[in-house]
Amino acid sequence: MKHSLSVLVENKPGVLTRITGLFARRSFNIDSLAVGETHNPLFSRITITVDGQDQPIEQVTKQLHKLINVLKITDLDVEERLERELLLVKVKANADNRVEIMQIAEVFEAKIVDISPETAVIEATGPRTKVNALLELLGSMHVVIELVRTGKVAIRRGPRPT
Repeated sequence: MKHSLSVLVENKPGVLTRITGLFARRSFNIDSLAVGETHNPLFSRITITVDGQDQPIEQVTKQLHKLINVLKITDLDVEERLERELLLVKVKANADNRVEIMQIAEVFEAKIVDISPETAVIEATGPRTKVNALLELLGSMHVVIELVRTGKVAIRRGPRPT
């Protein structure tokens, strides 16, 4: 089972290294990792996605709580979380396929954020399945030049804070 851990930490140097080191020492493979400041620049939120199939996640969360800069850890349940990824993909876009690429972007509610005579850069956000479907379609057209994607970010639905 995939777990999305939302970890609120003090925004200080070395915190991310200590957290990822803890996962490595416990032989957890991190599937996705995203970090950013919160609305308060003194704190950052780390979203870590791991597979808890082989090992129980409770052991690593107990160890995380012991780290001095970790303030709060929430294991976000599948039913109560919203997850999104960001994708930037550069594709070959010439006069022959430009309209088709723009239509594909529109179907996936993606945006063309840069265009040149030979390329276009598409920005897409959404659940991993949506991002993967867009990449699969573009890949079948043999137009993908380069891509970068964020890890998963997640937040709890409804009024309860994470």
